[in-house]
Amino acid sequence: MRIEAEGVVSLELQSSDRSALPAWTAGSHIDLVLPSGLTRQYSLCGDPGAPGEGGEWRPMRIAVLLEANGRGGSREVHGLRLGQQVQIRGPRNAFELQPADSFLFVAGGIGITPILPMIRTAQRANARWHLLYGGRSRASMAFVRELEQLGREHVEILPADETGLLDLERIVVRAAEGAQVYSCGPAVLLDALTERFALAGLSERLHIERFCAAPGVAVGSGGALRVILARSGATVEVPHDCSVLQALRNAGHDVPSSCEQGVCGMCETRVLDGVPDHRDMLLTEGERQRGDVMMVCVSRALTSDITIDM
Repeated sequence: MRIEAEGVVSLELQSSDRSALPAWTAGSHIDLVLPSGLTRQYSLCGDPGAPGEGGEWRPMRIAVLLEANGRGGSREVHGLRLGQQVQIRGPRNAFELQPADSFLFVAGGIGITPILPMIRTAQRANARWHLLYGGRSRASMAFVRELEQLGREHVEILPADETGLLDLERIVVRAAEGAQVYSCGPAVLLDALTERFALAGLSERLHIERFCAAPGVAVGSGGALRVILARSGATVEVPHDCSVLQALRNAGHDVPSSCEQGVCGMCETRVLDGVPDHRDMLLTEGERQRGDVMMVCVSRALTSDITIDM
């Protein structure tokens, strides 16, 4: 464990018997199962290594911001001690870095965590990259020293109390010039970027990851619908005040899930017929238009029936 910034600790996890941990790629996260039984998702923020070079031996690093008004997970993480055992599930990747010639990484606060391994991956691919890293103050921003060692020509540390808020128009301009933009951070940053990229017609060049559902996402609301399970032919009625996930479980079907906010991607399910009403924070606009998958923890349907691959 290390103190990385005000209110931020990092943990390096390794197996208790020193066996190899699973390999992972930039953008991945794990479920951390805490001693109390709480499960929380955290981005892996170490070096994933290059494919085939034995990167799986590395410890898994996560970094956690203490949320004073959170649900208790971060407080429990901050109370862990060296040598204490926890369980993990995963890794899974719902924020995958796609090959490109040029990247602009935009991080806000603890949103730097999934960006760090993306930078390492871009470096290995000899791609052009640049990082804009904003936060309240330098003292609150994790991994600043580690990032500055990568070169000031690539990294801009932009604390709000020194430089003001991030220049969003500059980010849009870089995207228009060909950069693929990957961003993680507070909802106000991601919402603003999403709006500006949509207005500029550049939504396909913006890739974001949220740590929680956006305000206004209603998990268990909407019209009643019927879910048809293609493999068995069974049907499940979903009341207007119940999520598809919960209705499936109430009917005796075991559906894996984790965040249940449309953030982690664990409950992604193939759609074979019908039109999903997407309410997740993961799918791109193109993926939403294809309509071939949905996150059953939050999404519903625009049709009265929807057929899924179960």
